[in-house]
Amino acid sequence: MRGTVVIDALPERATRYQNTHAVVAVDAFRATTTIVTALADGRRVFPVASVEEAAEVAAGLTNPLLAGEVAGDTPASFEINNSPYRLASRSDQRPLVLLSSAGTKLLANARGSRAVYVACFRNLSATAEYVAQRHEHVAVIGAGTRGEPRAEDQLACAWIALRLTQLGFEPENPTTRQEIDRWASADIALISDGPSAEYLRSTGQEDDIGYVLSHIDDLDLVVVMEGQEATTVAARTAARGGWNS
Repeated sequence: MRGTVVIDALPERATRYQNTHAVVAVDAFRATTTIVTALADGRRVFPVASVEEAAEVAAGLTNPLLAGEVAGDTPASFEINNSPYRLASRSDQRPLVLLSSAGTKLLANARGSRAVYVACFRNLSATAEYVAQRHEHVAVIGAGTRGEPRAEDQLACAWIALRLTQLGFEPENPTTRQEIDRWASADIALISDGPSAEYLRSTGQEDDIGYVLSHIDDLDLVVVMEGQEATTVAARTAARGGWNS
């Protein structure tokens, strides 16, 4: 199947693709990395768009772990921030209710699309390969931060789009082609110099930078939104030649 791929950015842009595209949502620092990491560790995961929604979802779960931030700050009723490093350091498997300023809002805005996938640097190739087999039109959207695109999301989106073009997809517009060309050969280390990384360092959360940089394409998990829950829908076999649902 020969399809098309478009790269876009910011949560509010997701609504434009609801009737036409499968959406791949990316928030590398940190929401989608946290989601994928939680699922890899065996947790159930419920991304939410507000503190109020978090409370509603948590009320229906047994011993949930509330994690996340609003404008960078952890809400009073939450146990941890939106941190893949801190989450991976825990030994429990409590269901995760996750809130972030941009990433989980992107997922909420993408509801109603033909499918909504959750991707980060950990599952780039797995997501691209799975999506390519099932969809004709794909929108890869970076969450950004504080209303602006961020290098880490642009890089991850471009690498996913690049993989799709290698599988026969065509860029939908010149901007998408330019983004692919711009980031195709970029060094992953550059994301440690951007505004998002600087914010994490300035707030004592630099462990998340190291976590993201040290987990690149290390998972064969494909994650899709099913209502309010993020679920693992497939994993490649050990031979990496097929898929198990």
